[in-house]
Amino acid sequence: MSSSLWEPAPLRRVFVVGVGMTKFVRPGAENSRDYPDLAGEAGQKALADAQIPYSAVGQSRGVAECVLALGFEKMSKGSLGIKVSDLSPLLKHLGVLTSLSLLELSATPSCLLDVCWYAGKEHMENMCMRTKIEHFAKIGWKNHKHSVNNPYSQFQDEYSLDEVMASKKVFDFLTILQCCPTSDGAAAAILASEAFVQKYGLQSKAVEILAQEMMTDLPSSFEEKSVIKMVGFDMSKEAARKCYEKSGLTPNDIDVIELHDCFSTNELLTYEALGLCPEGQGATLVDRGDNTYGGKWVINPSGGLISKGHPLGATGLAQCAELCWQLRGEAGRRQVPGAKVALQHNLGLGGAVVVTLYKMGFPEAASSFRTHQIEAAPTNSASDGFKANLVFKEIEKKLEEEGEQFVKKIGGIFAFKVKDGPGGKEATWVVDVKNGKGSFGNDFISRSTDKFTKAVSWENGGLLYCSPKGLAFNVKEPVNSREQEQMRPGMLKCSA
Repeated sequence: MSSSLWEPAPLRRVFVVGVGMTKFVRPGAENSRDYPDLAGEAGQKALADAQIPYSAVGQSRGVAECVLALGFEKMSKGSLGIKVSDLSPLLKHLGVLTSLSLLELSATPSCLLDVCWYAGKEHMENMCMRTKIEHFAKIGWKNHKHSVNNPYSQFQDEYSLDEVMASKKVFDFLTILQCCPTSDGAAAAILASEAFVQKYGLQSKAVEILAQEMMTDLPSSFEEKSVIKMVGFDMSKEAARKCYEKSGLTPNDIDVIELHDCFSTNELLTYEALGLCPEGQGATLVDRGDNTYGGKWVINPSGGLISKGHPLGATGLAQCAELCWQLRGEAGRRQVPGAKVALQHNLGLGGAVVVTLYKMGFPEAASSFRTHQIEAAPTNSASDGFKANLVFKEIEKKLEEEGEQFVKKIGGIFAFKVKDGPGGKEATWVVDVKNGKGSFGNDFISRSTDKFTKAVSWENGGLLYCSPKGLAFNVKEPVNSREQEQMRPGMLKCSA
């Protein structure tokens, strides 16, 4: 028999063409719902995002052109405990703690927090205390700050570093604002082949999976008597290495990352495991600010598990959703400017890890479709100095909060051209409440606005109704507070 018959089939390109998720909430909260409702919302949102009917999703157990991945969880209140039996793989992990005299033979940690605290403490000791408790606290501070702009996040409150460090102590130096909560929630993603993408015309939103690797515990997880190794360092490192090798990319090519930050200690250790910095230098990365906006990478722009929440079955797909929104330029105020390559890291003790690399599968189609590129914290824009910018910031905020509802109700695209701005400049803002979740931008950061303005004609000093597809407004820049008040979003009316 020819050996060629045993050669593996060439890998097919796979794309994420739709994502959706619920808001993550505290277990037992008034707005918490049952499994079917959570799963239904996430799945329906993913289908709506892909703009395909459920009938297009493959039903077979074998190879399919389109599949729906769905994850959901309803959890108990309180800390997530470790439940072991005589057959549990976690017994080997607990054996590491016993061998290090960190755990008596008959005892088990009260929760996963204890184990992850030991890993952080080991890192501090290995680095002769150059890694300090402040470095872990800065990660908690950063993730809570990121989540302020995420409407799906369980928590959206911002804290100072002092507040993070002074919050309720859960285990030694780890405070409650450095720990992920238990959560209820669901998330979904629709994956499709290249043929399916072409058939349904989904190139503009198709996010390609460049590489994906799963690893389980390695011998070093148990043999080297290291809690850092035991909580998944080496398997994360190996999964990342294989992804880089398969894709031809390096950590320097990555723009945005969603990683498994069940506790702030784990996030710092994962920086090193993913190769973002040399081993032992995670604290230096934190001090440089290379884990947030303005730094080398933006890590956990969603708020991560620490602030967004951690419903176990939904966490990985929620990470996927966030990264797809980032690569498609649809992340609103938390958008990472110019994000082109994304990395996802998801882990569980007992033990397994998955690392995935993503990018837009058809960049040219995506750029022509995109009507905006919103920066989370723009520092220099041609629209700066326009008093009208405050008005459009409010519109942008409402789109982020209720974009899907507005798209359903309005279904149009609006362009506002503001004249007589600073130095006589003009600026144009485009508000899209027709596509996806709605979007917002101006013509100084979007090429596609030119195409839109050619489709409509501008008339001085008036409102021009073009068609259900587009409206054009000419607006004079307000020169005083009264004119500015008259331009509030609630005062802008039209007959569309």
